[in-house]
Amino acid sequence: MRKILCLFTLFLSLISASAQAGPLAFVTITPQKYFVDKVSGGEVPVSVMVEPGANPHAYEPRPRQMAELATASIYFTIGDSFDQTWLERITSASPGMTVVHTAKGIAKIPMGEEHQHDEGHAGDEHEGKARDAHETRNHDHDGQDQGTLDPHIWLDPALVKVQVASIRDGLSAVDPERADLYAANARAFEKELDALDREIRSILQPLPQEKRTFLVFHPSWGYFAKAYGLTQRSIEVDGKEPSPKDLARIIATGKKSGARVVFVQPQFSQKSAAVIAKQIGATIVRLDPLAADWAENLRSAAHAFAGALE
Repeated sequence: MRKILCLFTLFLSLISASAQAGPLAFVTITPQKYFVDKVSGGEVPVSVMVEPGANPHAYEPRPRQMAELATASIYFTIGDSFDQTWLERITSASPGMTVVHTAKGIAKIPMGEEHQHDEGHAGDEHEGKARDAHETRNHDHDGQDQGTLDPHIWLDPALVKVQVASIRDGLSAVDPERADLYAANARAFEKELDALDREIRSILQPLPQEKRTFLVFHPSWGYFAKAYGLTQRSIEVDGKEPSPKDLARIIATGKKSGARVVFVQPQFSQKSAAVIAKQIGATIVRLDPLAADWAENLRSAAHAFAGALE
């Protein structure tokens, strides 16, 4: 009997510890885990739906993940094609789970949109702050037909600040006892984001205007390009491999721009990129917008762009 009582006491203590551990969070992609970890200080367990190395445009949740969702308190969406396809089914399976749309407050740009800026843009910190305020005031596109709107809003530190506010408020709503902790961590992370933004600007600032165009297979870096005065040219056309006519056009553009690097990401085919790189005498460089160490990845990306374009 004493043994049974001891086991029962242990069981109750485990339940109590689990309850005190706070909410279990789910996110769509790996970079969001980095953001939630920063805001929670690592106090909230975070599971990622689109597993590392998988293509968000084609990923299907595993049965294990759908089962784990039944225990989740909160889900942070990013608004990409995975969310558009699966979110309704996810919420139906876990009706008690709070859903936070972290894209709220961000006006999305068309996918693959090119942004040309004057030379002074990339080094102007005041413009960056104004851009942050502008993006925050704009309405979001969640709930609308996103079509070709670019979902890669995590690749601009200023837009991440908007997402951090949503994460802070979401965690505070499901775990009000630690709201002060989440608010303090969010403020500290925002300072880190401002510092990273300044660092990236200093890395890219020396690039002359005529050397600010880069070739990439999948147009993931539109917000990054917009923020730092670069121009992104996509090999992929409307989400598909380019036709022979498109290939000829892209090769001509690459030769004209003097591009020496073609950026690819591991989740997509590199076949067309390899053809173009060979034709224009460029090398292929892997750049993963879904890397787990988000800050270091953006820093590395800035150095990669600077090294390729200078």
